[in-house]
Amino acid sequence: MVTSVTSTDHSKEDDATDSDTTMDGVPTSRKRVALTERTLRTDRWWAAPLFTALGLAAFVVYATFRSFLREGYFDAEYHYLTPFYSPCLSDSCVPGSSHFGTPFGELPGFVPLAFLSLPFLLGFRLTCYYYRKAYYRSVWFAPPACAVTEPHARYTGETRLPLIVQNVHRYFFYVALVITVINTYDAVLAFGGERGFGIGLGNVVLLVNVFFLWCYTLSCHSCRHVTGGRLKHFSKNPVRYWIWTQVSRLNVRHMQFAWITLGTLVLTDLYVWLVSTDTISDLRFVN
Repeated sequence: MVTSVTSTDHSKEDDATDSDTTMDGVPTSRKRVALTERTLRTDRWWAAPLFTALGLAAFVVYATFRSFLREGYFDAEYHYLTPFYSPCLSDSCVPGSSHFGTPFGELPGFVPLAFLSLPFLLGFRLTCYYYRKAYYRSVWFAPPACAVTEPHARYTGETRLPLIVQNVHRYFFYVALVITVINTYDAVLAFGGERGFGIGLGNVVLLVNVFFLWCYTLSCHSCRHVTGGRLKHFSKNPVRYWIWTQVSRLNVRHMQFAWITLGTLVLTDLYVWLVSTDTISDLRFVN
């Protein structure tokens, strides 16, 4: 006896799967499970964004305060100039602090004395690939952490203002490179104070800061691209390949250099501030 087989209704099974298909007609995977929770993570995922936001905010507050204070930025005896005021190019600068002359006249109090360099340095930092990740997660929450829902309903990426400015990062890099050279020049001049050649703790502080500024600047992704990004054959450009290799080694530690330089900038400025206001005495090793 032949048993008839009735067709099975698959409508419920079809409703449980994603009805969409790819361009090739291949069914896509099942739909996402609708979750009401922001995340299922049980670790302290919020700690990293929180501490990042606090660290960046602390630097911004200190740097802004010092940039407008207009005192304690240059020690005439030892020629210590804080990087927050370099280059100082106006008649408002104290005598001796203008290493490149004073092509600009007196500036009103609401204009930083390093008005020519600070906007570019700020742009370089803000558009840096690491800092993008840092403040995207800690300030904009896009997303705040892996596997954590972001509060934004739409995501336009870096195609509209203000984030479209991120695309000019490479140009900020060129200016930052020049300013790093200027900071190096300032550190070299500091070896010759009113007493002639000498070495003090301030010189060590300035040199350490400049060293890490070079590490941060040269480890930039734009620097890596400039040195070897457009080469099609490394074998035909051995010198540039070697430079690209060295920059790539620095690039691995770009995040560490980003944070280290925030610390060295604050410490350098604070030391110059204390010495120039006679709050502390510079520890001298030579002369």
